[in-house]
Amino acid sequence: MTVPRREPLSQRSTAAMPQRDEGKKPPVETAPEQRWKLQVFYLCFYGFMTQIRPGESFITPYLLGPDKNFTRVEVTNEIMPVLTYSYMAVLVPIFLLTDYLRYKPVLVLQSLSHISIWLLLVLGTSVLAMQLMEFFYGVTMAARIAYSSYIFSLVAPSRYQRMASYSRSSVLLGVFTSSVLGQLCITLGSISFLTLNYVSLGFVTFGLLLTLFLERPKRSLFFNRAEAACNGAAPTELDKMAGGDKMDSGDKADGGKGKMGGWRQAALCRMLREVCTLAKQSRLQLWSFWWIFNSAGYYLVLYYVQILWNDIYPARENRRVYNGGVDAASTLLGAIASFAAGYLKIRWALWSALVIGVVTAIQAGLLLLMNTTGNIWVCYTAYVLFRGSYQFLVPIAIFQIATSLSKELCALVFGVNTFFGTVLKTVITIIVADKRGLGLSVYPQFYVYFGYFSLLALVYLLMAVVMVVRHSRRAQPPELIPTEGQLQEKSPEAATVQA
Repeated sequence: MTVPRREPLSQRSTAAMPQRDEGKKPPVETAPEQRWKLQVFYLCFYGFMTQIRPGESFITPYLLGPDKNFTRVEVTNEIMPVLTYSYMAVLVPIFLLTDYLRYKPVLVLQSLSHISIWLLLVLGTSVLAMQLMEFFYGVTMAARIAYSSYIFSLVAPSRYQRMASYSRSSVLLGVFTSSVLGQLCITLGSISFLTLNYVSLGFVTFGLLLTLFLERPKRSLFFNRAEAACNGAAPTELDKMAGGDKMDSGDKADGGKGKMGGWRQAALCRMLREVCTLAKQSRLQLWSFWWIFNSAGYYLVLYYVQILWNDIYPARENRRVYNGGVDAASTLLGAIASFAAGYLKIRWALWSALVIGVVTAIQAGLLLLMNTTGNIWVCYTAYVLFRGSYQFLVPIAIFQIATSLSKELCALVFGVNTFFGTVLKTVITIIVADKRGLGLSVYPQFYVYFGYFSLLALVYLLMAVVMVVRHSRRAQPPELIPTEGQLQEKSPEAATVQA
């Protein structure tokens, strides 16, 4: 987005007051109004279209079926773990490059990775080819940060919340549409998994074309703030820190560019130190703990659940595989749960741990049900409820973490939480799923995940008990320890004795 130039001081001094008197908005807000609306609309359309990959819900049965004919051991213990490893390996570099390169190049990389995934699915025949496919899948997952943060470079801070909801809604609608389309093609159109992957390849190729028409922003959250600040944009946390660094180093106005890299690094280091200081807040600790530990378990369940379904119901006909419908239902329930969470009004400072504990206990029970039932529809239903319960807590966690942080600190906190969650997920994968570790099959794996969520639920419920006990002690009525003045009012004899 092209940021309007600031008017000369002489013009502002003569024109600013009449504009305020007439009640008009400043030119910085009104001039690009039509432009940013078109950009946001195109970005949301792009987010919707890039989610249309109807073959994605059927990748596991495709690998296990006659098209590729891989064994369950190969898929479970050799191919799937690569996704976790690649995601952890590229997460931090892509996070930094996204901001430094200003979003668009990373979005192009994501689209190229999507094309690579489906080319390998269609043409690859070896375990190595499928491992490479999972590597590119990890790249696309790490690159999602580029889309979610791109929109913040287009609009004013006052519009962040609404625009973020638009972009997320477009993505969820795209996932829902993709899942429904894939299920209809399989069930009603009797299309093979291979043909569906060709269709997905066509959609992701179209997504690459859409990416090329995205405008590359001139500013970003961390590394490209100087130009925005000079053009009249509101200073952010990094801008203030940058200014402080310049004054500390004695930079002059004409010599600031030479040390620009220095203050950027110093500002980011300052923000990291501030995040460490903020980590002492109990609310931030609780919800960050949930984000790290529960998200790790959640995504491991998502990675391996299709293998579980195939074990429970090894369908001989493609049209009897309902993975797409289940993904559509879970996406819809997740969207409804996320929306409903915004209307839940309780004292979160007191009841957060209890809510998290109850939801995590429910998730543990659903995992046990999924792993012990022989009815595929019961397993499907438990999975939909499992995803919905997680999505219910996501917006609450975002609000609880972000409510007391600046935009930049919030981005760093979520980045740090996601990184530690990915590290934990990688450690669990190495121990549980990888053939170099225990190499467990899918049923023992889900017992491990059941125990994992049960342990987390126990920890949260114990924390809830501690929080309630502490609150009850603090909330004791003051009249239980009467003051001297109250004793005098209630006891005339005490007043007589004192007299």
